Parts: sequence; C-alpha cells; structure tokens
Amino acid sequence: MRIVRVTARNLHIPVTLDVLDQPKHTQHNFCVVEVETDDGLTGQGMSSIGPTGVIAHAINTVAGPAILGDEALNHARVWEKLYWLLAPRGQTGVAMHAIAAIDVALWDLKGKALGQPVWRLLGGARDRCQVYATFGFGFYDRDELAEAARRWQARGFSRLKMTVGMGALAGREQRPVMDVIKEDVARVTAVREAAPGVELYLDANCSLDLYHAAKLAAWLEPLKIGFFEEPITGNDVLQMAELRRRTSIPLACGQNEGLAYRFRDLFAAGAVDIAQPNVAISGGFTQCQQIAGMAAAYTLPVENGGAWPFHNMHLQAGVPNGTMVEYHHPGVTCCQQIYRDLPEPQDGWIALPDAPGLGFSWDEDAVQALTVKEH
Repeated sequence: MRIVRVTARNLHIPVTLDVLDQPKHTQHNFCVVEVETDDGLTGQGMSSIGPTGVIAHAINTVAGPAILGDEALNHARVWEKLYWLLAPRGQTGVAMHAIAAIDVALWDLKGKALGQPVWRLLGGARDRCQVYATFGFGFYDRDELAEAARRWQARGFSRLKMTVGMGALAGREQRPVMDVIKEDVARVTAVREAAPGVELYLDANCSLDLYHAAKLAAWLEPLKIGFFEEPITGNDVLQMAELRRRTSIPLACGQNEGLAYRFRDLFAAGAVDIAQPNVAISGGFTQCQQIAGMAAAYTLPVENGGAWPFHNMHLQAGVPNGTMVEYHHPGVTCCQQIYRDLPEPQDGWIALPDAPGLGFSWDEDAVQALTVKEH
C-alpha cells in the first residue's frame, strides 16, 4: 500500500451555538488532509487551533510530496521521516500540526486496511469513555453562564468545563489581570450555584502568570474544582510545578504541546496531575500513544483536552490510562458540519464505533463549500 496522493485543505467554518435562547456565533479554522494509496484506500486526518492555511500549505508543498511512494502502514517510519524534514531542531508549531494531521490520516487508513477501529489498534482498553462538556466561554455573561450550565446538566452532562483568565496577560494594558480573575471568581461561583451537583473544570488557555494563577486557584479551592487546565502561559514547567505545590486543585495541560520531551519534562518536574496530549496537534496517534506510555510510567492519566473529541476518543479508549473525552461545544458543532456518522454521547458517556478506522468520514460537498479559496 504505497502513498500516491496527499491533499490538505483549509476550511473556514462558521459556528452557531444554540444552547441559550439567544444564539451565539463564532468560527473555526480547520485543516483537513486526505491520504490515498495505490490500491484506492483513503485515510482522513485533521488539525486545528494553529494557522490552518499555513498548515495546509506545508502539507501540500513539503510534507505530502516527501512521503509519496512510502508504505502507508509504516506510520512510525513516515512519522520519523516527517520529523527530520519539518522539525529537525525540535521545532513545534506548524511542523507538528502537519505531522499530526497526516498521522491521523494514516491511522484511519490503517484501520480501514485491517478492518478495525483505531481505538482497538491502539490497545482497545475500553469501548466507551466518559465525556465532559466544555460550555462556558468568555462571550457569555454571568447569567448566561449559569443558565447554560443548567441546560447542559439537563442534557445529561454531569461534568462541565468553563474558561477563566481569558486574554488576561495579552490585554493587561487595557484591564488589570487582577480585575480579570476577580470577575472569574464571580463567574465560576455563578456556575457552581446554578449546577451544584456537577464536576466543574476550569481552563485558562495559558493566559495567566504564576502569581495570578495561584491567587485564582486559592480563591476557587472551596468550590471543589475538578481540574485547572493550562493555568500558566506557555505551560512553563517550573512554574506549573510550583503552582501544583501551592494548590490542591489538580493541574492539567498538554493539548497544544508538539513534542514528547515537553511531557517528559512536565512529568519529571511533578508539574501536572493530568496529561492532555491532543492527536490533532501532539504528533498524531503515533506520538500520543508514546506520551500516554510515559504518563503511565509516572502513574498519571491522560485525558482529552483540545476540542476534537471524535478523533481523540480513539486515544482515550485505546490506552489503559485513558480517561475522559472533551465534548467541546464549538468544536463539536464544527465537526458536525463536515463529518457524517459521528457518535452522540449518552448519559455522560460516548461509545466508540466498531467501524474501521476513525469510524466516520467527511461530506465532500460540505468540505468543498467551506474550503478557503486560494488567490
């Protein structure tokens, strides 16, 4: 099975969130990639969060041509080849996004060739995973957050995540960081009061420094927070370790990390309670499986953070220390516009498909309609 075609496209996907009576509108950029072999099989991958137009261009002009003629089932060999081509001095960013998108496609292809779902090829540790809904974003005010939490709980989600600290360091010349986190306390309290029985998680998206992250964690400890994700800018290893010493709230991070050594450093420093490799960014299934193995050696769980549940659920179900899948509302709504046969969570769980590969594929008409046309 030799690779004969690699094609990436940059999508711009408008998203409408209709949980509340007054819908909210946002958008996502999305890079999809398709790998075809000489026997007609195709595999589909993706990446996002990074500059997807640049990622697609890197795949179409550099990474894709480099692997034409390679054996598609030798995903580890292809991964190494792309690493030394795109990231020979430890670069992450676009390089690892491109590798991740291609690697996901190769695992989808491998599953189809062998007639098995990806989660089973990764180890088949479980056939369903717990899910948590990421629902609470900065564009909601306090009352909207509280109502959204109640409605998600009514949908059967007993685990909810909301953002805090958003844009705090980036916007500190317009608004003091302390003001941001004081408002966060009020917002989190409103959600906790609206949905007292849920497991509540927080995500700062790397927007705080150590001082303010520690302050916020201390103020919120009485609210029984399940984990605090990416509290510190850049996932700084030493500062994450110091924050972990100062708070009883479990710390999580890793969804945007590109290389395995970053996870090694986090584990060795005692900086995290939960590792969050993301198959769409952290080098695909090939590297994320290795990261999960490292985490297991430190007796740490891995968990999906990073918006793309239908791809990441395969990792969480495949490896023994896999746990939860993030049902990120905008990310899910984005995927629903382009993919067919996506599973629906039931009572806080998502069942893994038995269909080969990822178990779903995109609608070509939808992808074409949402593709950004190059000038």
